[in-house]
Amino acid sequence: MSGLVGRKGLGPVGLVFLTLGAITTLLPFYFMFVFSTHERSEIFSVPPPLWFGEYFLENVGILIQKIPFWINLGWSIYVGFAATALTLLFCSMAGFAFAAYNFRGKKALFALVMATMIIPAFLGMVPSFILMDTLGWIDQPRALYLPAAAPALGIFLMRQYIQSAIPNDLLEAARLDGCGEFSIYWRVVVPLLGPAFGTLGLIAFIASWNNFIGPLIVMRSVERYTFPLALRSVQSPVDTEWGALMAGSVVAVLPLLIIFIFSSKKLIAGLTSGAVKS
Repeated sequence: MSGLVGRKGLGPVGLVFLTLGAITTLLPFYFMFVFSTHERSEIFSVPPPLWFGEYFLENVGILIQKIPFWINLGWSIYVGFAATALTLLFCSMAGFAFAAYNFRGKKALFALVMATMIIPAFLGMVPSFILMDTLGWIDQPRALYLPAAAPALGIFLMRQYIQSAIPNDLLEAARLDGCGEFSIYWRVVVPLLGPAFGTLGLIAFIASWNNFIGPLIVMRSVERYTFPLALRSVQSPVDTEWGALMAGSVVAVLPLLIIFIFSSKKLIAGLTSGAVKS
């Protein structure tokens, strides 16, 4: 173990493993960006292209011809922001309730909420479809953001942050000043939830943006597809424009990469905030 971790950090062997792991992780992204700038015949040439070409705009044009590109992208943005806003609202309210109040069955209810995290998502595919069909939400965007508006992870993060960052004395002082409970939540608690909102907002938006199974289950018309599902519809067992598909993947991935690069430190800090206090 001395080669892996030294007294001042990673040892030489550990640094080699870390470097190899980083290269292995980044290599598919590199080739995705490279292939998005080449036409299909060049991608399948031997050897394949290892550097960027000049065919990116042409690939995007092919993609626009095959799918309602801007409509699908707009639906993904709309669903992403709607899911993020509702997640922040409901999770902060639930987290505040679990952190600030004592009521009968509180521990059992919180344990039940946390238990939902261990249930595989695919087990809910059939019941979810039946419920959406019963409500008449098939091919409706609301079916993508309303059912997942209060995830257990978000409730847990908000509860932990409120417990660690907002003292009960502040809440009691607000009650003595005549604030109602919702007013305490809205005027006292919400303004102090900036770091938690930032972290949970990133997680919720990325999860919604990358969601593939949900739209696959409930969406029927191509015009209502979110962007990942629309990209999947471009694939064909006979004729697939792989350059255009890679260009679409770049359009889908690039915003997430930019967001993560500029907010990774805040994301990690928000995730670890309140981790010591339970």
